[in-house]
Amino acid sequence: MTLSKDLPASASASASPSPRPGPSPSPGATRRRRQGLTLLVTCAVFFLDALDNSTVGVALPSIQDDLSMETGALQWLVSGYTLAFGGFLLLGGKAADVLGRRRVLVVGLAVFILASLLGGLMTAPEPLIVSRFLKGAAAAFTAPAAFSIITTQFAEGRERNRALSIYGATGGLGWSTGLVASGLLTEVNWRLVFFIPGLLGLALLALVPAAVDADAAKAPGSGARRSYDPGGAFVVTAALFLLVLGVIQAPEIGWAAGATMLPLVLAPVLLLVFVVIERRHRSPMLPLAIFGSRVRSASYLVALTHAAAALGWQFTVVLYLQEVLDYSAMRIALGILPLGLTVFLTARFLTPRLVNAFGVRVVAVVGLVLQVASLGMFVLVGQEDRYLTLLLPCLVAHGVACGTVLNAANIGGVSGVADRHQGVAAGLCSAAYAIGAGLGTAVLAGVITASAGEGGKPAHMLDAYQNAFLGAALMAAVGLVVAVVGLPRRRHVNAD
Repeated sequence: MTLSKDLPASASASASPSPRPGPSPSPGATRRRRQGLTLLVTCAVFFLDALDNSTVGVALPSIQDDLSMETGALQWLVSGYTLAFGGFLLLGGKAADVLGRRRVLVVGLAVFILASLLGGLMTAPEPLIVSRFLKGAAAAFTAPAAFSIITTQFAEGRERNRALSIYGATGGLGWSTGLVASGLLTEVNWRLVFFIPGLLGLALLALVPAAVDADAAKAPGSGARRSYDPGGAFVVTAALFLLVLGVIQAPEIGWAAGATMLPLVLAPVLLLVFVVIERRHRSPMLPLAIFGSRVRSASYLVALTHAAAALGWQFTVVLYLQEVLDYSAMRIALGILPLGLTVFLTARFLTPRLVNAFGVRVVAVVGLVLQVASLGMFVLVGQEDRYLTLLLPCLVAHGVACGTVLNAANIGGVSGVADRHQGVAAGLCSAAYAIGAGLGTAVLAGVITASAGEGGKPAHMLDAYQNAFLGAALMAAVGLVVAVVGLPRRRHVNAD
Protein backbone atom coordinates (compact mmCIF):
# COMPACT_ATOMS: atom_id res chain seq x y z
CA MET A 1 0.00 0.00 0.00
CA THR A 2 1.43 3.33 -1.02
CA LEU A 3 1.47 6.45 1.03
CA SER A 4 -0.78 8.28 -1.37
CA LYS A 5 -3.56 5.72 -0.92
CA ASP A 6 -3.49 6.02 2.93
CA LEU A 7 -3.72 9.79 2.98
CA PRO A 8 -6.71 11.96 2.15
CA ALA A 9 -6.68 13.49 -1.28
CA SER A 10 -5.65 16.89 0.05
CA ALA A 11 -2.82 15.41 2.10
CA SER A 12 -1.70 13.31 -0.80
CA ALA A 13 -1.58 16.37 -2.99
CA SER A 14 0.42 18.27 -0.43
CA ALA A 15 2.80 15.37 0.06
CA SER A 16 3.56 15.09 -3.63
CA PRO A 17 6.08 17.53 -5.00
CA SER A 18 4.33 20.65 -6.34
CA PRO A 19 4.99 21.47 -9.99
CA ARG A 20 7.45 24.24 -10.56
CA PRO A 21 5.85 27.33 -12.07
CA GLY A 22 7.00 28.08 -15.59
CA PRO A 23 9.13 31.12 -16.25
CA SER A 24 7.03 34.25 -16.27
CA PRO A 25 7.44 36.53 -19.27
CA SER A 26 9.82 39.41 -18.75
CA PRO A 27 8.38 42.92 -18.46
CA GLY A 28 10.10 43.80 -21.72
CA ALA A 29 8.47 40.91 -23.60
CA THR A 30 5.04 41.78 -22.15
CA ARG A 31 5.48 45.40 -23.17
CA ARG A 32 6.48 44.43 -26.71
CA ARG A 33 3.44 42.16 -27.08
CA ARG A 34 1.18 44.95 -25.85
CA GLN A 35 2.79 47.43 -28.23
CA GLY A 36 2.34 44.98 -31.09
CA LEU A 37 -1.39 44.70 -30.41
CA THR A 38 -1.72 48.47 -30.09
CA LEU A 39 0.13 48.97 -33.37
CA LEU A 40 -2.06 46.38 -35.09
CA VAL A 41 -5.29 48.17 -34.13
CA THR A 42 -4.08 51.72 -34.83
CA CYS A 43 -2.72 50.66 -38.21
CA ALA A 44 -6.04 48.95 -38.95
CA VAL A 45 -7.77 52.29 -38.35
CA PHE A 46 -5.55 53.95 -40.95
CA PHE A 47 -6.05 50.98 -43.30
CA LEU A 48 -9.82 51.35 -42.98
CA ASP A 49 -9.72 55.10 -43.72
CA ALA A 50 -7.55 54.55 -46.81
CA LEU A 51 -9.69 51.63 -47.96
CA ASP A 52 -12.89 53.65 -47.66
CA ASN A 53 -11.38 56.60 -49.50
CA SER A 54 -10.28 54.62 -52.55
CA THR A 55 -13.39 52.44 -52.86
CA VAL A 56 -15.84 55.30 -53.37
CA GLY A 57 -14.02 56.80 -56.36
CA VAL A 58 -14.45 53.70 -58.53
CA ALA A 59 -18.11 53.33 -57.51
CA LEU A 60 -19.12 56.89 -58.52
CA PRO A 61 -20.46 56.03 -62.02
CA SER A 62 -22.69 53.28 -60.60
CA ILE A 63 -23.97 55.57 -57.85
CA GLN A 64 -24.70 58.27 -60.42
CA ASP A 65 -26.74 55.90 -62.59
CA ASP A 66 -28.67 54.35 -59.71
CA LEU A 67 -29.58 57.60 -57.93
CA SER A 68 -29.77 59.81 -61.06
CA MET A 69 -27.25 62.23 -59.56
CA GLU A 70 -26.06 65.34 -61.37
CA THR A 71 -22.29 65.54 -61.92
CA GLY A 72 -22.05 68.56 -59.61
CA ALA A 73 -23.73 66.63 -56.79
CA LEU A 74 -21.69 63.52 -57.49
CA GLN A 75 -18.37 65.24 -56.86
CA TRP A 76 -19.58 66.14 -53.36
CA LEU A 77 -19.43 62.48 -52.41
CA VAL A 78 -15.68 63.00 -52.55
CA SER A 79 -15.51 66.70 -51.72
CA GLY A 80 -17.86 66.45 -48.74
CA TYR A 81 -15.57 63.88 -47.15
CA THR A 82 -12.48 65.99 -47.93
CA LEU A 83 -14.09 69.15 -46.57
CA ALA A 84 -15.06 67.58 -43.24
CA PHE A 85 -11.77 65.71 -42.88
CA GLY A 86 -9.59 68.75 -43.56
CA GLY A 87 -11.78 71.08 -41.54
CA PHE A 88 -11.95 69.03 -38.34
CA LEU A 89 -8.41 67.58 -38.21
CA LEU A 90 -6.88 70.04 -35.75
CA LEU A 91 -9.99 69.89 -33.57
CA GLY A 92 -9.75 66.10 -33.65
CA GLY A 93 -6.10 66.24 -32.62
CA LYS A 94 -6.83 68.61 -29.76
CA ALA A 95 -9.77 66.47 -28.62
CA ALA A 96 -7.47 63.44 -28.47
CA ASP A 97 -5.02 65.35 -26.27
CA VAL A 98 -7.70 66.79 -23.98
CA LEU A 99 -10.38 64.11 -23.78
CA GLY A 100 -8.23 61.00 -24.13
CA ARG A 101 -6.95 59.29 -27.24
CA ARG A 102 -8.72 55.97 -26.73
CA ARG A 103 -12.03 57.67 -25.97
CA VAL A 104 -11.82 59.84 -29.10
CA LEU A 105 -10.82 56.82 -31.19
CA VAL A 106 -13.83 54.82 -29.97
CA VAL A 107 -16.33 57.64 -30.53
CA GLY A 108 -14.86 58.45 -33.96
CA LEU A 109 -15.04 54.80 -35.02
CA ALA A 110 -18.65 54.57 -33.83
CA VAL A 111 -19.63 57.59 -35.95
CA PHE A 112 -17.68 56.18 -38.91
CA ILE A 113 -19.55 52.86 -38.64
CA LEU A 114 -22.94 54.56 -38.33
CA ALA A 115 -22.28 56.80 -41.33
CA SER A 116 -21.09 53.81 -43.39
CA LEU A 117 -24.14 51.68 -42.70
CA LEU A 118 -26.58 54.56 -43.18
CA GLY A 119 -24.84 55.54 -46.44
CA GLY A 120 -25.43 52.07 -47.84
CA LEU A 121 -29.16 52.43 -47.14
CA MET A 122 -29.65 55.84 -48.73
CA THR A 123 -31.89 56.14 -51.80
CA ALA A 124 -31.48 59.88 -52.45
CA PRO A 125 -28.34 61.95 -53.23
CA GLU A 126 -28.60 64.49 -50.39
CA PRO A 127 -28.56 62.09 -47.41
CA LEU A 128 -25.82 60.06 -49.10
CA ILE A 129 -23.68 63.21 -49.31
CA VAL A 130 -24.41 63.92 -45.62
CA SER A 131 -23.23 60.41 -44.72
CA ARG A 132 -19.93 61.05 -46.55
CA PHE A 133 -19.54 64.35 -44.68
CA LEU A 134 -20.05 62.52 -41.37
CA LYS A 135 -17.46 59.90 -42.35
CA GLY A 136 -14.94 62.63 -43.14
CA ALA A 137 -15.58 64.26 -39.77
CA ALA A 138 -15.22 60.90 -38.00
CA ALA A 139 -11.93 60.20 -39.79
CA ALA A 140 -10.68 63.65 -38.71
CA PHE A 141 -10.93 62.41 -35.12
CA THR A 142 -9.79 58.80 -35.58
CA ALA A 143 -6.70 59.67 -37.68
CA PRO A 144 -4.89 61.95 -35.17
CA ALA A 145 -6.06 59.80 -32.25
CA ALA A 146 -4.56 56.63 -33.79
CA PHE A 147 -1.41 58.48 -34.92
CA SER A 148 -0.81 60.02 -31.48
CA ILE A 149 -1.44 56.70 -29.71
CA ILE A 150 1.55 55.36 -31.63
CA THR A 151 3.76 58.38 -30.95
CA THR A 152 3.03 58.25 -27.21
CA GLN A 153 3.39 54.46 -26.87
CA PHE A 154 6.66 54.13 -28.81
CA ALA A 155 9.83 55.90 -27.70
CA GLU A 156 11.14 58.59 -30.07
CA GLY A 157 13.93 57.33 -32.27
CA ARG A 158 14.43 53.90 -33.80
CA GLU A 159 11.40 52.35 -32.05
CA ARG A 160 8.97 55.08 -33.13
CA ASN A 161 10.45 55.30 -36.63
CA ARG A 162 9.74 51.62 -37.20
CA ALA A 163 6.18 51.93 -35.84
CA LEU A 164 5.39 54.98 -37.98
CA SER A 165 6.82 53.25 -41.03
CA ILE A 166 4.46 50.32 -40.50
CA TYR A 167 1.62 52.80 -39.94
CA GLY A 168 2.38 54.62 -43.20
CA ALA A 169 2.70 51.34 -45.08
CA THR A 170 -0.80 50.23 -44.08
CA GLY A 171 -2.21 53.38 -45.68
CA GLY A 172 -0.72 52.40 -49.04
CA LEU A 173 -1.96 48.84 -48.61
CA GLY A 174 -5.47 50.02 -47.71
CA TRP A 175 -5.61 52.35 -50.71
CA SER A 176 -4.48 49.56 -53.06
CA THR A 177 -6.87 47.03 -51.56
CA GLY A 178 -9.70 49.53 -51.91
CA LEU A 179 -9.01 50.04 -55.60
CA VAL A 180 -9.36 46.35 -56.39
CA ALA A 181 -12.14 45.67 -53.88
CA SER A 182 -14.21 48.58 -55.18
CA GLY A 183 -14.19 47.17 -58.69
CA LEU A 184 -15.30 43.76 -57.44
CA LEU A 185 -17.90 45.11 -55.00
CA THR A 186 -19.35 47.58 -57.49
CA GLU A 187 -19.87 44.74 -59.97
CA VAL A 188 -22.23 43.19 -57.37
CA ASN A 189 -23.80 46.34 -55.87
CA TRP A 190 -22.31 49.75 -55.13
CA ARG A 191 -23.93 49.74 -51.68
CA LEU A 192 -21.39 47.13 -50.57
CA VAL A 193 -18.75 49.87 -50.87
CA PHE A 194 -20.45 51.47 -47.86
CA PHE A 195 -21.53 48.36 -45.95
CA ILE A 196 -18.20 46.50 -45.96
CA PRO A 197 -16.13 49.29 -44.32
CA GLY A 198 -18.89 49.65 -41.73
CA LEU A 199 -18.77 45.96 -40.87
CA LEU A 200 -14.96 46.01 -40.72
CA GLY A 201 -15.22 49.02 -38.43
CA LEU A 202 -17.51 47.09 -36.08
CA ALA A 203 -14.92 44.34 -35.71
CA LEU A 204 -12.19 46.90 -35.13
CA LEU A 205 -14.24 48.78 -32.55
CA ALA A 206 -14.59 45.59 -30.51
CA LEU A 207 -10.78 45.24 -30.35
CA VAL A 208 -9.94 48.78 -29.23
CA PRO A 209 -10.61 48.38 -25.46
CA ALA A 210 -8.38 45.28 -25.33
CA ALA A 211 -5.59 46.72 -27.49
CA VAL A 212 -5.32 50.37 -26.43
CA ASP A 213 -4.69 51.47 -22.86
CA ALA A 214 -6.98 54.09 -21.39
CA ASP A 215 -5.28 57.46 -21.05
CA ALA A 216 -3.71 58.02 -17.66
CA ALA A 217 -5.80 60.19 -15.37
CA LYS A 218 -4.41 63.61 -14.51
CA ALA A 219 -3.72 64.64 -10.97
CA PRO A 220 -6.71 66.35 -9.30
CA GLY A 221 -6.63 70.07 -9.82
CA SER A 222 -3.97 69.93 -12.51
CA GLY A 223 -6.42 71.05 -15.17
CA ALA A 224 -4.18 69.62 -17.86
CA ARG A 225 -6.80 67.28 -19.28
CA ARG A 226 -9.78 69.65 -19.20
CA SER A 227 -8.22 72.77 -20.69
CA TYR A 228 -10.20 74.11 -23.62
CA ASP A 229 -9.76 76.89 -26.14
CA PRO A 230 -13.26 77.18 -27.67
CA GLY A 231 -12.52 80.43 -29.50
CA GLY A 232 -9.37 79.04 -31.11
CA ALA A 233 -11.11 75.76 -31.95
CA PHE A 234 -14.00 77.52 -33.70
CA VAL A 235 -11.80 79.95 -35.64
CA VAL A 236 -9.24 77.42 -36.88
CA THR A 237 -11.95 74.92 -37.84
CA ALA A 238 -13.78 77.65 -39.78
CA ALA A 239 -10.51 78.71 -41.45
CA LEU A 240 -9.68 75.16 -42.54
CA PHE A 241 -13.26 74.63 -43.73
CA LEU A 242 -13.10 77.76 -45.90
CA LEU A 243 -9.64 76.93 -47.24
CA VAL A 244 -10.60 73.38 -48.24
CA LEU A 245 -13.97 74.57 -49.59
CA GLY A 246 -12.33 77.12 -51.89
CA VAL A 247 -9.79 74.60 -53.11
CA ILE A 248 -12.29 71.82 -53.92
CA GLN A 249 -14.74 74.20 -55.60
CA ALA A 250 -12.13 75.75 -57.92
CA PRO A 251 -12.10 72.91 -60.51
CA GLU A 252 -15.90 73.04 -60.82
CA ILE A 253 -16.61 76.77 -60.92
CA GLY A 254 -13.19 78.34 -61.61
CA TRP A 255 -10.60 80.13 -59.49
CA ALA A 256 -12.00 83.57 -60.31
CA ALA A 257 -15.57 82.75 -59.24
CA GLY A 258 -16.86 84.56 -56.17
CA ALA A 259 -17.72 81.29 -54.41
CA THR A 260 -14.05 80.30 -54.77
CA MET A 261 -12.40 83.63 -54.04
CA LEU A 262 -14.46 84.52 -50.95
CA PRO A 263 -13.49 81.48 -48.83
CA LEU A 264 -9.88 81.66 -50.04
CA VAL A 265 -9.68 85.30 -48.91
CA LEU A 266 -11.47 84.75 -45.60
CA ALA A 267 -9.40 81.68 -44.64
CA PRO A 268 -6.06 83.49 -44.14
CA VAL A 269 -7.85 86.32 -42.31
CA LEU A 270 -9.29 83.81 -39.85
CA LEU A 271 -5.89 82.15 -39.53
CA LEU A 272 -4.41 85.50 -38.47
CA VAL A 273 -7.22 85.89 -35.92
CA PHE A 274 -6.42 82.37 -34.72
CA VAL A 275 -2.74 83.26 -34.20
CA VAL A 276 -3.77 86.27 -32.07
CA ILE A 277 -6.07 84.07 -29.97
CA GLU A 278 -3.41 81.42 -29.48
CA ARG A 279 -0.80 83.94 -28.37
CA ARG A 280 -3.10 85.14 -25.60
CA HIS A 281 -4.73 81.91 -24.42
CA ARG A 282 -3.20 80.12 -21.41
CA SER A 283 -3.94 76.68 -22.93
CA PRO A 284 -4.05 77.24 -26.69
CA MET A 285 -5.74 74.97 -29.20
CA LEU A 286 -2.49 74.85 -31.18
CA PRO A 287 0.68 75.69 -29.23
CA LEU A 288 2.55 77.91 -31.67
CA ALA A 289 5.84 76.62 -30.26
CA ILE A 290 5.27 73.52 -32.41
CA PHE A 291 6.24 75.66 -35.41
CA GLY A 292 9.39 76.82 -33.62
CA SER A 293 11.10 73.63 -34.71
CA ARG A 294 12.77 73.82 -38.12
CA VAL A 295 12.35 70.05 -38.53
CA ARG A 296 8.62 70.10 -37.89
CA SER A 297 7.78 73.19 -39.93
CA ALA A 298 9.72 71.93 -42.95
CA SER A 299 8.14 68.47 -42.54
CA TYR A 300 4.62 69.94 -42.73
CA LEU A 301 5.51 71.84 -45.92
CA VAL A 302 7.13 68.75 -47.43
CA ALA A 303 3.98 66.75 -46.62
CA LEU A 304 1.76 69.40 -48.24
CA THR A 305 3.73 69.68 -51.48
CA HIS A 306 4.29 65.93 -51.72
CA ALA A 307 0.54 65.26 -51.31
CA ALA A 308 -0.31 67.97 -53.84
CA ALA A 309 1.94 66.33 -56.41
CA ALA A 310 0.93 62.73 -55.62
CA LEU A 311 -2.84 63.19 -55.38
CA GLY A 312 -2.98 65.72 -58.21
CA TRP A 313 -1.09 63.22 -60.35
CA GLN A 314 -3.49 60.45 -59.32
CA PHE A 315 -6.47 62.55 -60.42
CA THR A 316 -4.79 63.20 -63.77
CA VAL A 317 -3.58 59.67 -64.50
CA VAL A 318 -7.04 58.17 -63.92
CA LEU A 319 -8.50 60.61 -66.46
CA TYR A 320 -5.69 59.89 -68.92
CA LEU A 321 -6.15 56.11 -68.67
CA GLN A 322 -9.91 56.45 -69.05
CA GLU A 323 -10.19 59.15 -71.72
CA VAL A 324 -7.09 58.54 -73.85
CA LEU A 325 -6.32 54.83 -73.43
CA ASP A 326 -9.97 53.81 -72.87
CA TYR A 327 -9.25 51.71 -69.76
CA SER A 328 -12.22 50.28 -67.86
CA ALA A 329 -12.63 51.00 -64.13
CA MET A 330 -11.31 47.57 -63.18
CA ARG A 331 -8.36 47.85 -65.55
CA ILE A 332 -7.51 51.27 -64.10
CA ALA A 333 -7.61 49.81 -60.57
CA LEU A 334 -5.38 46.89 -61.51
CA GLY A 335 -3.08 49.15 -63.53
CA ILE A 336 -2.44 51.48 -60.57
CA LEU A 337 -2.21 48.61 -58.05
CA PRO A 338 1.61 48.27 -58.37
CA LEU A 339 1.92 51.83 -57.02
CA GLY A 340 0.13 51.00 -53.77
CA LEU A 341 1.99 47.74 -53.30
CA THR A 342 5.32 49.52 -53.82
CA VAL A 343 4.34 52.19 -51.28
CA PHE A 344 3.56 49.45 -48.75
CA LEU A 345 6.77 47.48 -49.29
CA THR A 346 8.96 50.59 -49.29
CA ALA A 347 7.39 52.16 -46.21
CA ARG A 348 7.35 48.88 -44.30
CA PHE A 349 10.79 47.45 -45.05
CA LEU A 350 13.05 50.12 -46.55
CA THR A 351 12.22 53.53 -45.08
CA PRO A 352 12.80 52.79 -41.36
CA ARG A 353 16.27 51.45 -42.12
CA LEU A 354 17.10 54.47 -44.27
CA VAL A 355 15.85 56.95 -41.67
CA ASN A 356 17.82 55.25 -38.89
CA ALA A 357 20.96 55.16 -41.03
CA PHE A 358 20.84 58.54 -42.77
CA GLY A 359 18.18 60.70 -41.09
CA VAL A 360 14.97 62.37 -42.27
CA ARG A 361 16.62 64.94 -44.54
CA VAL A 362 18.47 62.46 -46.77
CA VAL A 363 15.45 60.18 -47.06
CA ALA A 364 13.07 63.06 -47.90
CA VAL A 365 15.46 64.56 -50.46
CA VAL A 366 16.11 61.25 -52.23
CA GLY A 367 12.40 60.43 -52.25
CA LEU A 368 11.45 63.81 -53.69
CA VAL A 369 14.14 63.58 -56.38
CA LEU A 370 12.61 60.25 -57.34
CA GLN A 371 9.11 61.75 -57.30
CA VAL A 372 10.14 64.64 -59.56
CA ALA A 373 11.76 62.24 -62.02
CA SER A 374 8.93 59.67 -62.07
CA LEU A 375 6.15 62.24 -62.45
CA GLY A 376 8.17 64.13 -65.06
CA MET A 377 8.45 60.95 -67.12
CA PHE A 378 4.66 60.88 -67.46
CA VAL A 379 5.00 63.85 -69.80
CA LEU A 380 6.14 61.28 -72.40
CA VAL A 381 2.78 59.46 -72.46
CA GLY A 382 0.94 59.38 -75.78
CA GLN A 383 -2.06 57.96 -77.62
CA GLU A 384 -0.57 54.46 -77.64
CA ASP A 385 -0.64 52.19 -74.60
CA ARG A 386 2.93 51.98 -73.22
CA TYR A 387 2.01 50.49 -69.86
CA LEU A 388 4.85 47.97 -69.55
CA THR A 389 7.61 50.14 -71.03
CA LEU A 390 6.73 53.53 -69.50
CA LEU A 391 3.79 53.61 -67.10
CA LEU A 392 4.69 50.60 -64.95
CA PRO A 393 8.32 51.65 -64.28
CA CYS A 394 7.14 55.17 -63.42
CA LEU A 395 4.43 53.80 -61.11
CA VAL A 396 6.98 51.69 -59.24
CA ALA A 397 9.43 54.60 -58.95
CA HIS A 398 6.66 56.89 -57.71
CA GLY A 399 5.63 54.24 -55.19
CA VAL A 400 9.15 54.18 -53.76
CA ALA A 401 9.07 57.99 -53.58
CA CYS A 402 5.73 58.03 -51.74
CA GLY A 403 6.83 55.30 -49.34
CA THR A 404 9.92 57.27 -48.32
CA VAL A 405 8.66 60.87 -48.30
CA LEU A 406 5.40 60.13 -46.49
CA ASN A 407 7.15 58.41 -43.59
CA ALA A 408 9.99 60.90 -43.40
CA ALA A 409 7.50 63.78 -43.13
CA ASN A 410 5.47 61.96 -40.47
CA ILE A 411 8.56 61.24 -38.38
CA GLY A 412 9.78 64.83 -38.66
CA GLY A 413 6.32 66.28 -38.01
CA VAL A 414 6.00 64.77 -34.52
CA SER A 415 9.65 64.90 -33.46
CA GLY A 416 10.41 66.55 -30.14
CA VAL A 417 6.72 67.15 -29.26
CA ALA A 418 5.60 66.53 -25.67
CA ASP A 419 3.09 63.71 -25.21
CA ARG A 420 0.34 66.12 -24.19
CA HIS A 421 0.53 67.78 -27.64
CA GLN A 422 1.03 64.68 -29.80
CA GLY A 423 -2.60 64.72 -30.95
CA VAL A 424 -2.25 68.25 -32.30
CA ALA A 425 1.06 67.42 -33.99
CA ALA A 426 -0.53 64.35 -35.58
CA GLY A 427 -3.45 66.52 -36.71
CA LEU A 428 -1.03 68.95 -38.35
CA CYS A 429 0.63 66.12 -40.28
CA SER A 430 -2.73 64.85 -41.49
CA ALA A 431 -3.99 68.37 -42.25
CA ALA A 432 -0.92 69.07 -44.39
CA TYR A 433 -1.66 65.98 -46.48
CA ALA A 434 -5.37 66.75 -46.73
CA ILE A 435 -4.89 70.37 -47.79
CA GLY A 436 -2.09 69.41 -50.18
CA ALA A 437 -4.27 66.72 -51.78
CA GLY A 438 -7.14 69.14 -52.35
CA LEU A 439 -4.85 71.88 -53.60
CA GLY A 440 -2.97 69.62 -56.02
CA THR A 441 -6.18 68.18 -57.46
CA ALA A 442 -7.71 71.63 -57.88
CA VAL A 443 -4.64 73.15 -59.52
CA LEU A 444 -4.11 70.29 -61.98
CA ALA A 445 -7.82 70.17 -62.81
CA GLY A 446 -7.49 73.84 -63.70
CA VAL A 447 -4.44 73.11 -65.85
CA ILE A 448 -6.36 70.39 -67.72
CA THR A 449 -9.35 72.66 -68.31
CA ALA A 450 -7.22 75.56 -69.51
CA SER A 451 -5.06 73.38 -71.78
CA ALA A 452 -7.99 71.50 -73.33
CA GLY A 453 -9.77 74.68 -74.41
CA GLU A 454 -13.49 75.13 -75.00
CA GLY A 455 -15.39 71.86 -75.00
CA GLY A 456 -12.29 69.79 -74.19
CA LYS A 457 -11.64 68.67 -77.77
CA PRO A 458 -10.11 65.17 -77.92
CA ALA A 459 -7.21 66.44 -80.03
CA HIS A 460 -6.18 68.72 -77.18
CA MET A 461 -6.76 66.34 -74.24
CA LEU A 462 -3.40 64.58 -74.51
CA ASP A 463 -1.61 67.94 -74.36
CA ALA A 464 -3.76 68.86 -71.36
CA TYR A 465 -2.81 65.72 -69.45
CA GLN A 466 0.87 66.11 -70.33
CA ASN A 467 0.79 69.68 -68.99
CA ALA A 468 -0.85 68.45 -65.80
CA PHE A 469 1.81 65.76 -65.34
CA LEU A 470 4.45 68.45 -65.73
CA GLY A 471 2.62 70.53 -63.12
CA ALA A 472 2.69 67.60 -60.68
CA ALA A 473 6.45 67.25 -61.19
CA LEU A 474 6.91 70.98 -60.49
CA MET A 475 4.93 70.67 -57.24
CA ALA A 476 7.24 67.84 -56.17
CA ALA A 477 10.20 70.05 -57.09
CA VAL A 478 8.92 72.73 -54.68
CA GLY A 479 8.85 70.09 -51.94
CA LEU A 480 12.40 69.10 -52.86
CA VAL A 481 13.60 72.69 -52.40
CA VAL A 482 11.84 72.87 -49.01
CA ALA A 483 13.51 69.62 -47.90
CA VAL A 484 16.98 70.73 -49.01
CA VAL A 485 16.70 74.17 -47.42
CA GLY A 486 14.45 73.48 -44.43
CA LEU A 487 15.42 70.10 -43.04
CA PRO A 488 18.62 70.14 -40.96
CA ARG A 489 21.58 67.98 -41.89
CA ARG A 490 21.86 66.18 -38.56
CA ARG A 491 20.70 62.60 -38.52
CA HIS A 492 18.66 62.57 -35.29
CA VAL A 493 15.53 64.71 -35.61
CA ASN A 494 14.73 64.63 -31.88
CA ALA A 495 17.73 66.77 -31.00
CA ASP A 496 15.76 69.91 -31.74
